[in-house]
Amino acid sequence: LILTMAGCAAPAKQRLEEQLSVRHQLLVLDNQPFPLLAAVARNPKASPHLRVYIEGDGRAWITPGQPSLDPTPSGDWFALLALSDPQPAAWLARPCQYIRNASCHIGLWTDARFSPEVLVALDQALDMLKQRYGSKQLELIGYSGGAALALLLAARRDDVSAVQSLAGNLSPRLWAAQQRFSPLHGSLEPLDYRQRLQKLPQRHLVGMQDRNVPANLAERWQQYLGDSSCIEIEQLAGLDHYNGWTDAWRARRGMTPTCSSP
Repeated sequence: LILTMAGCAAPAKQRLEEQLSVRHQLLVLDNQPFPLLAAVARNPKASPHLRVYIEGDGRAWITPGQPSLDPTPSGDWFALLALSDPQPAAWLARPCQYIRNASCHIGLWTDARFSPEVLVALDQALDMLKQRYGSKQLELIGYSGGAALALLLAARRDDVSAVQSLAGNLSPRLWAAQQRFSPLHGSLEPLDYRQRLQKLPQRHLVGMQDRNVPANLAERWQQYLGDSSCIEIEQLAGLDHYNGWTDAWRARRGMTPTCSSP
């Protein structure tokens, strides 16, 4: 199920691979129809609890009206942040990031970035990572659009103990309306699974200077979800969508969200 990367890597994969420590490696998870790139411990110790960091949307658009031909992120900071976590952790890329095949099409990183086919690919990948680490429970940590996918995955699985997000797009529907974008046709919406998510421990870190995913989206998510006992929102001054997250997360990653007493 899991194939170690071999041969000449594409530039973005090679760039990332060169930044890994000797304790980590890149793997291609042989999902069909979308193989996914993951970064994992080279010799993982069995752990009942695994953190999986889900990558953001990457370079989905070149301009507001022109989609990118390659959604691979321009930087690798989120993958490296995952691998610096002292807890057992893995990083997971999105379909068609770093790896392209004949099944890739522009919709997968634009309107259909949260589609059922994307969710199925990530769902399969989580099963593979659990098997590699011998884990029973998952904690999902999503950056940007990776947060919506973390919530959607948690809504369909019974092994996700918590979800955390950094600059997270928690509701693509609310986000698109707030930003005056066209609806993401073909994408799923986490709010449609609110009953499954109300009792899921969550912590969402938002940047007060974030114009891509405005800070008040997390508050609206909490209001629409209808139960705040399991949701913690922390607003961070001076952070925008891209800058400051490495230090902010390293200062907070030792905490896992829980539900407060009613």
